[in-house]
Amino acid sequence: MARKGGKKAPREDTSPPREAGLVTAAYGRRYRVKLEAGDEIDCMTRGKRSDVACGDRVRIAKSGGGVGVIEAIDPRRTLFYRSDANRQKLIAANVSQIVIVVAVQPRFSEDLVNRCLVGAEHAEIGAVIALNKMDLPNAEAASDALELYRRLGYSVVPLAAKLDLSPLRSLLANHVSVLVGQSGMGKSTIINRLVPDAAARVAEISTALGTGRHTTTHAELYGLDATSHIIDSPGLQEFGLHHLEPADAAQAFREFRPALGHCRFRDCRHTGEPDCAVQAAASRGEIAEQRLASYRRLAGELARKRAAWA
Repeated sequence: MARKGGKKAPREDTSPPREAGLVTAAYGRRYRVKLEAGDEIDCMTRGKRSDVACGDRVRIAKSGGGVGVIEAIDPRRTLFYRSDANRQKLIAANVSQIVIVVAVQPRFSEDLVNRCLVGAEHAEIGAVIALNKMDLPNAEAASDALELYRRLGYSVVPLAAKLDLSPLRSLLANHVSVLVGQSGMGKSTIINRLVPDAAARVAEISTALGTGRHTTTHAELYGLDATSHIIDSPGLQEFGLHHLEPADAAQAFREFRPALGHCRFRDCRHTGEPDCAVQAAASRGEIAEQRLASYRRLAGELARKRAAWA
């Protein structure tokens, strides 16, 4: 006991010690964390906190019964996420590469591809486009439709995942990659070929969650080798970018950059203003009309968001 008039004795810390770990699966507010010792533990967050992403490095406290609580998130190198008017949806943390999976069939959304690229550019993460199902008819037409992205400097990898993954496998080396894309593009086939036990792990989680579904409904990280990892993510139907400002969106279209800052008006949004340098570049064929149209749809969404919040 402290003497009268003296300092109080320091209160003994009885909280459980924190352990470092890597989030290898994220489903709702439940997470699987691989501890530095090598064992895995199911974890929750405190309260309604849900700002943890697959790929995060975290500090957890074991709470008994083989479960733990995530107490802190280590600083991230990168964060890839989407957002709408109401919330953000974290996809993956600490990744160095986004692999956008499209396919010959079913038809893919070019607008969704553009938005994934914008998200990657804004987060300063490299991006690759994997064109899957090249063994199907009309493969050449699908490949031709992606020539625009090759000209922009993006790698477009032709792939028949059921037959040969070698064109993609070499691009995954020494990266933490995340697969994104619409449902039906073949992401699960790619994962199952890369990681033979992946289907069993998805089934195990589906059973644990009581979903009865073996499709990808959560993000999960798999190790390919000592220096290469891949994160599978649920199929996308849309990719909101409400966390961006219009200027951020324009900067993320890499072919716009030489024209930015050369419009008549400093606050030009490149949506039809007079003497717009971006429009002039498009008129000269330096910017593809479909990319400009995709940007303008996004800029319109962002403008409506700002008006609603005003």
